This record gives sequence, C-alpha cells and structure tokens, in this order.
Amino acid sequence: MTGTDPTGEETRPTLVEAVRDAAGRQVAAELSPGAFLAPRPLFSPPGRVRVALVSTRAGLLAGDTLDLRITVGPGARLELVEPSGLVAYDHRGGASRWRARVEIAEGGELLWSGAPFVIASGARVERLTEVEVAAGGRMLWRDLLVLGRSGERGGAVRALTRARHEDAELLVEDLDLLDPEQRELPGVLGPHRVIGSVTSLGVRPPGPDHPSRMELAGPGAQVRLLDRVTPPVEAGLAAVWESWTATECSPQPPSGTAAVRSISTSCPAKPS
Repeated sequence: MTGTDPTGEETRPTLVEAVRDAAGRQVAAELSPGAFLAPRPLFSPPGRVRVALVSTRAGLLAGDTLDLRITVGPGARLELVEPSGLVAYDHRGGASRWRARVEIAEGGELLWSGAPFVIASGARVERLTEVEVAAGGRMLWRDLLVLGRSGERGGAVRALTRARHEDAELLVEDLDLLDPEQRELPGVLGPHRVIGSVTSLGVRPPGPDHPSRMELAGPGAQVRLLDRVTPPVEAGLAAVWESWTATECSPQPPSGTAAVRSISTSCPAKPS
C-alpha cells in the first residue's frame, strides 16, 4: 500500500515477511521496497533467512515518513542486517517520522541488529516501534541512537516503544529527548549523547549478570548503555548481543496449542 504524509511525500512501506514452508524450509515470502529502504536477500545459513535493509535515498528530511513492516510466520527465523546507518538531517523547523511494526507468530524468531540512527542538530523525529510476539516467539533487537554528528549537540527525538507478548504488555517506553536542556540534566542523560540497547522480547536470556540489565514485565530483558561517544557503546552492545545469541533458543514449529504452550520462555546456555 502506498500513502502520503501531510506534506504529500510518498510513504510507501518496506515489507519483509519470512515463513517456514510445508517442506520445513525458511523462505522470504515478501521483500517489497519502500520509500527509503529496499530489502535484499543475503546468503543465509541453514535454518534462517537473512535480509539486508538497504537505503535507497537520503533521509530523513522534514516531512519524511519511513515505514517498515516485518512479519515472521509460525516457526520461521529471520535475521535483519542494516549495512549503513540512518541520519535525520536539519529539518529547518519541520519534523519527520520513523515507524516499525513487527509481528512474530507462534515459534517465530527475529534477530534485528540495527545500525546507528543519528539525530543531527535541527532535526525533530518521532520514532515509533510496535512489536507483537506470540507464544513461543522471540525477538532480539540491537538499537543505537546518537544525538548529533561529530561536534553537534543533536536534534530532538521522541522514541516510543510498545511490545506485547501473548497479548500482554511486555515493554512500554516513552523516551522523550525533545528538549536538550532537560535531557542533559543529571539523572537523565547528563553529558551523554549515545544511547544503545539490546532487548530480548519473548525469552529471558541467561548469562552473567550485567550491571545495566533490566528484567521486563514478562519473558524478556534489556541492557541499555550510555556514553559520550559511540565506540564504547558499540563494543558493550556487541558483547551482550554475542552472549544472548549464543543460546539454545531456536523457535520450534507449532504443532497445536498444547505444543506451543510447552515452549519455554527461558534460554538455557549452550554447553561449552
């Protein structure tokens, strides 16, 4: 479907759908380019579909809306890769939007390793992420938000995240970073301008305790890191990502309600 935002700009969504077919193969059922991103298939290891989200135009600019819709079918396994980051440039008094809608069916799995999202000075962005995870499903998401390019204070962003697991609220967050004066106060961000996180939805990952780990309202956890520069945050997130992906959490194809309910929401670590 193609729509327009209030300024008349095209807002065609990027569509990605992974399924497990009748023969048990992992298949990309839909890879439809949108106004900003084109999904491209990558060489995939057995039992998983790997897709790159490739930028097709500069953005975000004032009036832009980037719309992304991701569907993971029952028993399907999808890995999303972002080869390059995204920059929201000076909007000169305007605003832009970034929206992602994720649906993970019974026993499905999504690994999404996001690239940096930079909010340049003068930008004003609303970012909305909505996730629905069914029984036995899992999403592991790495996210990096950077306020400003080198030497900049950074623009305004409001990042809203709402994740549900089996129709129950799992994570609801409203990260309001619109006012630089307020976000730079002690106890908010202070001098930090890089905000990174690794979030597990649908499964409570094992591993050693992390000082920044937060348990979610249901099966899931999040580690969030702050710093003045990007490299330390990227290194810290990479370590958490490696730890949380090195688990025996492979979703199983559903074979009825009873089988789905028997899937554990905890991940035992792989034996060394």
